[in-house]
Amino acid sequence: MYRLLIADDHPLFRDAISRTLSAQTSPLAAQKEAVLACELLEAASLGEALAVIEANADTLDLVLLDLDLPDSHGLDGLTRLRAEADWLPVAILSAHEERATVLEALTLGAVGYLSKSTSAEALREALTRMLAGEIHVPASLMRTSMPRPPMRDDAADSASRSASPRPTSPRPTSPPLIPAMSDTDFLVHWQALTGKQRGVLQRMVLGESNKMIAWQLGVAETTVKTHVSAILRKLGVSSRVQAILIASRALGSAPPSPSSSCKTPQPTPHE
Repeated sequence: MYRLLIADDHPLFRDAISRTLSAQTSPLAAQKEAVLACELLEAASLGEALAVIEANADTLDLVLLDLDLPDSHGLDGLTRLRAEADWLPVAILSAHEERATVLEALTLGAVGYLSKSTSAEALREALTRMLAGEIHVPASLMRTSMPRPPMRDDAADSASRSASPRPTSPRPTSPPLIPAMSDTDFLVHWQALTGKQRGVLQRMVLGESNKMIAWQLGVAETTVKTHVSAILRKLGVSSRVQAILIASRALGSAPPSPSSSCKTPQPTPHE
């Protein structure tokens, strides 16, 4: 059984999360499908959360952290948790849904970002992914205010010469989450991907897990993992999150339909 800690100063919300997780371990739920068994610990402040972590360091699997606690505000709580318990995965569970906040949380090391308006079913699915070692960010948050899709080489060259410099990061000491890559550079990397690799990347942008992508494409999950590894290598990034953010920014808010783009290209010997 997994042990989770929720740090939130609203007792009713903590109780709602507790009842949501308890419901999935009921005998009726167990008869319907395999469920994720969880024990939930609670804290009403960052100080309480740190005390619970210290007392349960050997058994905790994940922290769900609110951004507005009595003794911390914004991402300060995440920063402190990462400094004092960097071994423990932390996911944000907040009413704040600004894309800039999501990206900064990921930059600081969060393993996921959940809105407090998330449904019970989506919460369970997200927890399953994060406890399995995946990064979870709702696709609706990742695709908010995205720029235009990649331009053709000639148009991109012209635009890049007239584009204004990017604003400097508010945290210059933190390594950038998204490596610098122009539309032209992304287009070059995009063309290096096989047809199926492009389809897998598009589904990654939509927030789908390897298991879901495998089911959608009718292939083995190990095949999808092989494609993901090749995608990271060809894009020149080190993590799934970086690949998703680069592709999201370049492909825009409405990426091409994964189903259509995956069916058209003919398989190559490397696929």
